[in-house]
Amino acid sequence: MNIINARLRGKPGLFRVELNGERIAAIVPQTDVVASATANDLDAGQNLVVAPFVEPHIHLDATLTAGEPKWNMSGTLFEGIERWSERKEITTQDDIKTRAKKTIGMLVDHGIQHVRTHVDVTDPKLTALKVMVEVRDEVRELIDLQIVAFPQEGIESYANGRALMTEAVAIGADVVGGIPHFENTRDQGVSSVKFLMDLAERTGCLVDVHCDETDDPQSRFLEVLAEEARVRGMGARVTASHTVAMGSYDNAYCYKLFRLLKLSGINFVSCPTESIHLQGRFDNYPKRRGVTRVAEIDRAGMNVCFGQDSIVDPWYPLGNGNILRILEAGLHICHMLGYEDLQRCLDLITDNSARTLNLGERYGIEVGRPANLLLLSAPDDYEMVRSQGHALVSVRNGKVLMQRTPAQVQRLR
Repeated sequence: MNIINARLRGKPGLFRVELNGERIAAIVPQTDVVASATANDLDAGQNLVVAPFVEPHIHLDATLTAGEPKWNMSGTLFEGIERWSERKEITTQDDIKTRAKKTIGMLVDHGIQHVRTHVDVTDPKLTALKVMVEVRDEVRELIDLQIVAFPQEGIESYANGRALMTEAVAIGADVVGGIPHFENTRDQGVSSVKFLMDLAERTGCLVDVHCDETDDPQSRFLEVLAEEARVRGMGARVTASHTVAMGSYDNAYCYKLFRLLKLSGINFVSCPTESIHLQGRFDNYPKRRGVTRVAEIDRAGMNVCFGQDSIVDPWYPLGNGNILRILEAGLHICHMLGYEDLQRCLDLITDNSARTLNLGERYGIEVGRPANLLLLSAPDDYEMVRSQGHALVSVRNGKVLMQRTPAQVQRLR
């Protein structure tokens, strides 16, 4: 299969991308537009061809549960955790698998081929974790799935929390998670970070911590996580998700913090639509935006990306799997509609996310890499966002996985 009339990000002109089985065999400049495609060609129509979109932060075990058994009426993170705790009591293996696979279908329909899901392991039976390990294998032809052992109700504050985390990794979790700001005390929060970093270092797992997901400016576990990553030399394998307290930090403290963050080399995930919905709930006016300093992290040369977090669950009642929707909203929310931001905005859902997931040479439009790619509906990053574009074709392992026919509008007058 060949893809003709393709534009590639950061490269002038048109290209033919040649696929040989499950690999990219060649990337050849075109001197002109090829007028017609053969039966084995896909015509990109002078639009972008990119590596697949990446979902770096979602909770597949909780999707499609909003209102069951009750709605989150306050819209706060904390009531969301309470509602989820109630929902866990009535969940079953079939229920989790059915919802997770339906949500994965939504993600695939929007060009996502790499997913990191946080799975609640504050359950003595580890029901959701065991189911998601099965799902990971069953959807292998559709997506690459990373599983985070996520202690929704804490490690130190939940009965047998440490043992459950250790067992979750033994069962098959790829990533060690945490939630230090939700532990009962600061000391427990610090202890939980040290424990999860020890566990990850011992087992070779990646790390992704729900860190300081609160408007409290005194919630400062990010510095603890970053320092642990720095002294252990694990920064590239560590991710701090949310970090929304950073939006409330004193600027003098944040200036000092950025020095440590850059030294640590850790990654960041922001879930802008979810954060702006859940945070600021205890403010009158002026009301905080409740989002981390995405633009500042990016401009300081650190790695940051966008995730969806939730789809129709106790924390967020909307969502349809379209990561481009998150990108557009995030650019608005984070004050990133400047010229330079818009020229490279797809980084926030492609290359930066792939770096966060540590995909390495398994990702990218380069010769010898997997034949996983998307044909988009626009010629560049700016037009993709401005036109609210779509992934028109998704190719995985050299075969078409998804193809979208754009809607046609008939103007009558």
